[in-house]
Amino acid sequence: MHRRIFQLAILLLWLALPLVTLEYRQAWDRLPARVATHFNAAGQANGWMPRAEAQQFGAGFVAFFLVIFTALLLYASRSRVDAFSWAMLVFCAVVLATMVAVNRSIIHSNIYGAPLGIGGTLLAIPIALTMLIVVYVAARREPPLPVGSASDLLAKESHSGGIAAVAILPAVLVPAICAALIPAPAARIAMGLVALIGFVAIVAAFTGFQYRFRQHGVEVSILGFRLRSIPKSQIRSYTPESWSPLRGYGIRGVGSTRAYVWGNKVVHIQTSNGDVYLGHSDPARIVHDLDMVMQHATR
Repeated sequence: MHRRIFQLAILLLWLALPLVTLEYRQAWDRLPARVATHFNAAGQANGWMPRAEAQQFGAGFVAFFLVIFTALLLYASRSRVDAFSWAMLVFCAVVLATMVAVNRSIIHSNIYGAPLGIGGTLLAIPIALTMLIVVYVAARREPPLPVGSASDLLAKESHSGGIAAVAILPAVLVPAICAALIPAPAARIAMGLVALIGFVAIVAAFTGFQYRFRQHGVEVSILGFRLRSIPKSQIRSYTPESWSPLRGYGIRGVGSTRAYVWGNKVVHIQTSNGDVYLGHSDPARIVHDLDMVMQHATR
């Protein structure tokens, strides 16, 4: 039942496409022959295209995102429809609604000659992105492991990604510069939020993932926040593997799979509740620590 409702919600996202086309058709006779489609930071037009091409570009851009979002949503919900699937659906809806609103603003700007004012509209995207990240991280945390005395901790490892942090740096610099230069307050706030998210990602990459191997299982955390608990009773097997860069870095995976990796070496832990990948420069150490967990007699 939930899957059918979710699939219907995905189908409803496609209403964004006729909405964009309808906006252009309703204003067709009032639009100039050459429509302003590109604007500077102050909302002033600095790029134009023929009216028919402007409509095709607006609709085509929305259709492109619809195809991508539909594929992502179907993939994320292939095994089950969980909280993250719904959060991703909401995020996609916010992005598409923003695109429809931007097209509407472009049309109004061409009709009435007013500067493009979409700063407040764009603010919705970083807010929705932040909520999506929070839901994603919390979706499969599992309950915390029982903790007894200090001797409960058997081993502790860390896995940082300095190179990845450098790669994320443009995600901070570009929106930070935009926030300093854009005169519209709402747009500056939106760019500031994007820069803040990028800054947190850089700090997280530099400090890395922390793994705590306890008598009752393994805990994965970042910046002091517990990302995942893997109870000892759920662990079925674990083996070192290589990690393809094409699978990405950081916190990866959807559904019952999660990866915490900044490099190309991981330990694949198969559990009764899904697969977990722990990245580390020396996977043998992770295997040794897991051996201690599994061989330790718990009371």
